[in-house]
Amino acid sequence: MPAILIHGVPDTHHVWDGVRQHLTRADVEAWDLPGFGAARPNGFGSSKEEYVDWLVRRLERLGEPVDLVGHDWGCILTLRVACLRPDLVRTWAGGNGPVNSSYVWHPLAKIWQDQVEGNRFMRELRAEPFAEDLAAGFDVPIGLAKDMASRVDEPMKDSILKLYRSAVSMGAEWEPGLSAVSAPCLVFWGALDPACQIEFGRKLGASLHASEVVEMDSNHWPLLQRPAEVAEILEGHWSAYADD
Repeated sequence: MPAILIHGVPDTHHVWDGVRQHLTRADVEAWDLPGFGAARPNGFGSSKEEYVDWLVRRLERLGEPVDLVGHDWGCILTLRVACLRPDLVRTWAGGNGPVNSSYVWHPLAKIWQDQVEGNRFMRELRAEPFAEDLAAGFDVPIGLAKDMASRVDEPMKDSILKLYRSAVSMGAEWEPGLSAVSAPCLVFWGALDPACQIEFGRKLGASLHASEVVEMDSNHWPLLQRPAEVAEILEGHWSAYADD
């Protein structure tokens, strides 16, 4: 049974590159979501529900439950999959993606959710200043921030806007479903994240009856700041349920 790693926004599968270098298992795949380094299917509207449906269909094709991992929006979407299709998920791990009715979207998300301001933001977005903002605001190493910003193309910009506009009330809509998640869960969370505060990592762990909530000494992207630690956390989680 493979491990499947799902990225968030504004990322592609490359956000997992550092973590994967430290993993010992060979059956690990990091997928690009449609519009994020991968083509969008015809008619795909980039809503949160469509991303969940896309993940379910792709996981179904694997034919066996997987060790599912998500960060940021990857955390949110994979949890929804684990809620709706527990048969597809052997274990789940993720972080820095709140699913809570009391969570208030961060300022940039609110810009993206606004039709006028969001469109203007994406129209005026330039890679180098965006990378500098990621480094300054979220402690992303500048080289990795530049790599991330360089991949924000027109399909990704459009996908981000549509995803966030579909998710204004995501917490209230999806939090009740967390009780249906039956896979063994572990939460790892960059505790210094100003956008997705650590209290929501703790609340998520409680909602999922997670085996552990690992509060990491990092900002929003522990995958980029502390990849070896993330790999160690994941392998410990997987091995704890190796015989299940």
